[in-house]
Amino acid sequence: MHESAALNGPTTQDTPSRGTLDELDLALVNALQMAPRAPWAQLARPLGVDAATLSRRWARLRESGDAWVTCYAAPSQVTYGALALIEVSCLPQARETLAEQLARHPQAMSVELVAGSCDLLLTVATATMSLMSRYVLALGRIETVTATRTHLVQHVHRDASEWRMDSLSRDQRRDLTETEDGGVQSTAATLTSEDRVLLLALAEDGRRSVTSIATALGRPESTVRRLLHSLLHGGRAVLRCDAAHLYAGWRSSATLWMSVPPAQLMSAGDELSRLRSTRMAASVSAEANLLSVVWLHALDDLARYEMQAAARITAVRVLNRAVNLRWIKRMGRLLAEDGRSTGCVPIDPWHPVVST
Repeated sequence: MHESAALNGPTTQDTPSRGTLDELDLALVNALQMAPRAPWAQLARPLGVDAATLSRRWARLRESGDAWVTCYAAPSQVTYGALALIEVSCLPQARETLAEQLARHPQAMSVELVAGSCDLLLTVATATMSLMSRYVLALGRIETVTATRTHLVQHVHRDASEWRMDSLSRDQRRDLTETEDGGVQSTAATLTSEDRVLLLALAEDGRRSVTSIATALGRPESTVRRLLHSLLHGGRAVLRCDAAHLYAGWRSSATLWMSVPPAQLMSAGDELSRLRSTRMAASVSAEANLLSVVWLHALDDLARYEMQAAARITAVRVLNRAVNLRWIKRMGRLLAEDGRSTGCVPIDPWHPVVST
């Protein structure tokens, strides 16, 4: 199902109504998922509009918080035990305040208010397992937190940056393949201190110009261009285009905790990755050894997704579900209730853990 099929917005090129993303908006987001830093002139022909129109449209989407491009360290840069999903239970009256507090943590990639066995669900990245340990202990010292449960990620089968909308035709996608600039081009090395500076510079705006970055860092443009090319094409960083999910037609999301026999774990994760609604799939070290983050057009679609998973993985058992009530933060972006971006707290796994 195309995202635009869930909407009834207008299709004029420059005047989408507030509260929807029209067909050009969705096509532009889809194109930037494939080629996050491609020049507007390169995107103009596949999208069928001129470069100036695309530039104006993207400026409007960014300023309104409807869409954005961000940058963060690739999963290859996070060692075992340094990426985790953490279930947090708290005093009922403290949920909102606690969620906003945790969203300010640089290590908290995402913070969700959920329905299920916990109150909040965090996706956390730290540079080392030692830092993860400190982070979990610091969570436990927050007075309003009543319990935590940590699920360490063993392997990411599918990162959400690999997920694509289906707003473009096959021909458009083929044309854009030539301009795709966010993929892994070589074996990933380890992030350097210079890489980390660039990651933070691109966190709020992944399309930020080389000139702007060079000015901010006081470095020659030629040096920044070379370092940036190495970072983005060396498998050490991820560029990701996101949109306000409600206006893109995705009305619900959930995290499913599943169990499969250990011998089937890798193949099961790969099978989940092939399902259209799977945004992320990962193996984790817990009784539930497999999880998937699912985006849905309606909550009713969750049962259908579970049926699809069971058809592909006969031994799978769903042990728990955390249904998203509201995103507080998603991959560094602070979100309003309607899913629009209201700010950015750059993801920084190397940031010292501060007790709160």
